[in-house]
Amino acid sequence: MHKELTNLPVAVIGAGPIGLSAAVQLLKRGFTPVLFEASNQAGANIARWGHVRMFSPWAYNVDPAAAELLKPNGWNEPTATDFPTGNELLEQYITPLASHPEISPHLHLNTRVKSVSRLNHDLLRTEGRDKAPFVLRVSNPDGEQDMIVQAVIDASGTYQTPNWLGTHGIPALGETEAKEAIAYGVPNILGSEREQYKNRTVLVVGGGHSAFNALQDLVQLANEHKDMRVLWGVRNSSVNNVVRSPENDELQERRRLEVRIQELLEQGKIEVFTELEIEAIQQENGKLIIQSGSKTLPPVDRIIAATGFRPNLNLLAELRTSLDPATQSPTRLAPLIDPNQHSCGSVPEHGLAELSHPELGLFILGIKSYGRAPTFLLRTGYKQVLSVVSALGTDCIATAAQASTTPTPLACQG
Repeated sequence: MHKELTNLPVAVIGAGPIGLSAAVQLLKRGFTPVLFEASNQAGANIARWGHVRMFSPWAYNVDPAAAELLKPNGWNEPTATDFPTGNELLEQYITPLASHPEISPHLHLNTRVKSVSRLNHDLLRTEGRDKAPFVLRVSNPDGEQDMIVQAVIDASGTYQTPNWLGTHGIPALGETEAKEAIAYGVPNILGSEREQYKNRTVLVVGGGHSAFNALQDLVQLANEHKDMRVLWGVRNSSVNNVVRSPENDELQERRRLEVRIQELLEQGKIEVFTELEIEAIQQENGKLIIQSGSKTLPPVDRIIAATGFRPNLNLLAELRTSLDPATQSPTRLAPLIDPNQHSCGSVPEHGLAELSHPELGLFILGIKSYGRAPTFLLRTGYKQVLSVVSALGTDCIATAAQASTTPTPLACQG
């Protein structure tokens, strides 16, 4: 990092667990963080799935450096082996951390980062680029302004940009017109959104654990409301691989969910539609008709799209990034997180070397760094943060940025 930039703050986009971890590590190393959160609360994305129980125990979900900061303020550390819900993660960790007197002065709520660029440099301009600070165009209730910073950590997540139902990677025909009857992610079926699902025919689309969570909740609701039908659509030719975690899986909550879905399938509680490739969604008489090739599914009232998420890279459009064309993750990280080869827990450790871009001082961390791959754990994100922040202000950053575009070995791993 050039010396003329070191008196400037470091921007962190997103006040979820990874963004807050970045703020903690920056303060610990003498940097001034400026933390932007578009919503009115830290951890806003997690609040949207707060009813869901996590696969990872508390031991994976708390950054040791953050725990070290919280404990002197009377914080009660959760039991390491317990599995929290999203709401419990918010209440017992994220909210206390965001309100900590060392963190809260640097946190700007209701402030959205709209774009990031280099001062006096568009994407094409190279001369003097690495010496120029970053410019963040931010918007809050008072209007827009520009913030000048020395480095940017984008930890804004992916939950705001779900994948489409359409088989081509774009919306199915009629999907956007039917959006009022489609939920993306895992809705609170047994809680605040119960009325939308009881006594309805509901199709869950997706073959991962988010789909499993939605399915188990729908079946529980159907046990109370006998007019319900629970449908499940997957692209695979069968659902014989529901239980795919080992018996000694360190993420036991994941295996418990898999076993539960297998039981519900054996009990005939879920109607399965395989080889589903959604091309069109039509609305007829208040129902949704799903077209998959030559097949037409039974009419449904609602669809739950548990189809994963993708990174929103628009705000970085004026910066030079090196992204894998398939996963949309940093190029060197992509083979380590390929969902065709890895699941949660099998991704090898990685850090500065794999997370750097040609744009010196830019880092995409947390689940957004995984692009479209769904195999992220918070514990992994905390290690990403430690590696990157430890290297700020050193020659390692420039070395890693150069290596992100060349096949030469890194001299410095951060």
